[in-house]
Amino acid sequence: MCDQDHFEHDEQEYLTRGLVTRRQFGVLLGAGVSMLLPKVANAAAVTESDVSVTTPDGTADCYFVHPASGAAAGVLVWPDIFGLRPAFRQMGKRLAESGYSVLVVNPFYRTKKAPTADAGSATPIQQLMPLAQGLTETTQMTDAKAFIAWLDRQPSVAKNRKVGTQGYCMGGPIAFRTAAAVPDRVGAVASFHGGGLVTNAPNSPHVQAAKTKAQFLIEIAENDDQRSPDEKNVLKETFRQASLPAEIEVYAGAAHGWCPPDSRVYNEAQAEKAWSRLLALYEKALA
Repeated sequence: MCDQDHFEHDEQEYLTRGLVTRRQFGVLLGAGVSMLLPKVANAAAVTESDVSVTTPDGTADCYFVHPASGAAAGVLVWPDIFGLRPAFRQMGKRLAESGYSVLVVNPFYRTKKAPTADAGSATPIQQLMPLAQGLTETTQMTDAKAFIAWLDRQPSVAKNRKVGTQGYCMGGPIAFRTAAAVPDRVGAVASFHGGGLVTNAPNSPHVQAAKTKAQFLIEIAENDDQRSPDEKNVLKETFRQASLPAEIEVYAGAAHGWCPPDSRVYNEAQAEKAWSRLLALYEKALA
């Protein structure tokens, strides 16, 4: 569920504002380069590196960034179907500048090292579906355990604070399953335009998430809500019955994929609102 229908609108907006030429826009988008991501006020100095994380199935190439001094709460980031790329590196770095130790993973490491989308967020979804379909509930949960364990071995990760996890698009249900895989460690879960959070299967991500101890932030694109209008109600009722704090909101005017700044449907105003709610969640749940 990755919407690419609004490319022309975004292109025209950038051109009208004089931020890039038509050719530059295409080149930047094709390369997966983030544009116009707002800066963090009073940003912490950070240390960043490419790292390799051993899992039961091999070695995952990831990006790790954290405050340059001290220990901070860990956060595990699951990208959308376009994978680990410059946009998510910038998003991870921005989160680290806000005071967190952040691991952004390549979920497709079994098949291909990042970048896994040859044209970044301009890559046709059809080319990427085999990568996404290669992930299963089992691989998601074994990966989650390995990634959380790796974070906990880092000196820059505070062991006396809970870990957060966030996912975009297909990463949303994986973030849910991360909490289910390591329920005693994960304290906060955020899903942004997550696809497949609610299914009829007994192991649906929302059912698994309800058995955890985490707090949840679930941000739904307006067009996703139009396609599945009852999903938000199922989520609200599920978390209510489980007595788990959950902020669930439909973002008016936001299309599926609105948060990453290299997305064809990037909505800066709504992305910043979602970002502020994420920081509020982490401040509360990972203290």
